[in-house]
Amino acid sequence: MNNTKNSISICSSVPETTASHPVVSPVLVVCAAALALLGMGRLLHAESPCPIRLTDVTGQTGITFRHTDGSSGQRYIVESVTAGLLLFDYDGDNDVDIYFINGAPLKGMVAKIPPANALYRNNSDGTFTDVTGRAGVGDTGYGLGVTAGDYDNDGDPDIYVNNYGPNVLYRNNADGTFTDVTEQAGVANGSKVGAAVFFLDMDKDADLDLFVANYLDFTYENHLMRTEKGFPKYAGPMDFPPTPNALFRNNGDGTFTDVSEASGVAAHKGWGMGGVSADYDGDGDTDVFVANDVSANFLFQNDGTGHFQEVALFAGLAYDVNGDEHGSMGIDCGDYNNDGRLDFYETSYAEEYATLYKNLGDGLFEDVTFVTGAGAGTYPYVTWGASLVDLDNDGDRDIFVACGDLQDNVELYNTTRKTNPPNLVLLHVANDTFVDVSAQCGDGLRIERRSRGAGFDDLDNDGDVDIVILNARSEPTILRNDAPAKGNWLQVRLCGTRTNRDGIGARVKVTAGDLVQWDEVHGGRGYQSHYGSRLHFGLGPRQTIDRVEVRWIGGGTDTYTNLKVNQDVLLIEGGGIQVR
Repeated sequence: MNNTKNSISICSSVPETTASHPVVSPVLVVCAAALALLGMGRLLHAESPCPIRLTDVTGQTGITFRHTDGSSGQRYIVESVTAGLLLFDYDGDNDVDIYFINGAPLKGMVAKIPPANALYRNNSDGTFTDVTGRAGVGDTGYGLGVTAGDYDNDGDPDIYVNNYGPNVLYRNNADGTFTDVTEQAGVANGSKVGAAVFFLDMDKDADLDLFVANYLDFTYENHLMRTEKGFPKYAGPMDFPPTPNALFRNNGDGTFTDVSEASGVAAHKGWGMGGVSADYDGDGDTDVFVANDVSANFLFQNDGTGHFQEVALFAGLAYDVNGDEHGSMGIDCGDYNNDGRLDFYETSYAEEYATLYKNLGDGLFEDVTFVTGAGAGTYPYVTWGASLVDLDNDGDRDIFVACGDLQDNVELYNTTRKTNPPNLVLLHVANDTFVDVSAQCGDGLRIERRSRGAGFDDLDNDGDVDIVILNARSEPTILRNDAPAKGNWLQVRLCGTRTNRDGIGARVKVTAGDLVQWDEVHGGRGYQSHYGSRLHFGLGPRQTIDRVEVRWIGGGTDTYTNLKVNQDVLLIEGGGIQVR
């Protein structure tokens, strides 16, 4: 394939004790760090406007979707954990479209019109059109997780929905419609309670395999309801048996083979929630991190052939700095300190901090939540979707966290929590630390809902990252990024020719003067969601991009030099480039 524009149309460490160095209490260190971060937050408030501004534009978008969890008052546990969402360009017009996942009536509920998932096409003018019926993707199953990927390498993204009940694979027909090919592909995955799902090329054979996380073994027969202070509440995950996750190998002919046991994945049972596939150890193959609810997380290390070993405890990702498991919810992956290594940010249950794990290299991580302030504001709330994302284009990653209680009546028995809390924005400031600026960055953070999945991409193609949030039992929230003085930027899409078409697993390095950034294409992330197939790099005041390097999964490296800022480029394996 040649490289002309017309050649392709789609495409915790404890201090040592010595005689001369007295022991300092870790608690005092954490408190000192917290006071310093609080001081920085006050300084920001007093002396300068917040560089992040998020505006609620939901009412202007034409989106009328409303989520249901199928509840009937019985408080089935699956109600409390739905659902994620999908941001992707389904029709190849360079606009990011939105696919919302919905629940379905559970036992005891009757719906005149069955709730369904909904696809909204981006009209390029700030509005969206519901095209669900024409596209044929209005699945009425009980939706939880979702991802997109070009599993058949034909140049357009397909959709996989992880349900409570049989899952669904929709093949993109490249004409605005999709076909349900679940049965012939062999990926229904039985009748389990779904969770995160993502495409990855586990064996570097140029097609996308499928990792399907499962939450727990729930049935109507083993359902139970808990009470607190006499008030009903949802049962917890440990009231139900854990389950193994599933892995399907792509056979390259439109079908998949279940390799859950052969790969080593099924040997480990847990309560899977969010997840992400990423090359955490930099060895050129894709690994898998699964956030487990109220138990140790899983980190499946790939040996390069699609066989996995669970190493979370050794790596430092199973527990937090105190050795405690979390009610883990979502996971995002990004290089928050621009050192070339992928870090993880994990959301969690109320009265637990969302946690930042710093990649130390050599396969090891450190919980740096307290010394960086990355958990600021998260402790009172149940936290779900999140991202390490540059919201002001200054060249470093901020943090957005979607919040919403698991319970729907929590104030009746716990006055420290809120059923509908506000979401959070943490601004990246000096020395790779974060401050909570949620109250200072626009009316979009004044909305209070039971948020779940969140997605991050440039909906209006103006060079900054906007946010879509799915709210349980409510309409979604669409936040337009109106940063008052945003920096320059570069957005990168990848197209594999010898490797998988989406470039999933490929790593991109962008050098602009003194700023060097790395990112990787993921096939699903956050809380049961998919977003970010187009990589976004904020550049601050830098006017030129010296070098962009792409290391393809299982392939070679392409290098591009002297690119202009403020453009969206498609980089084609082999050295081709298109400006979009």
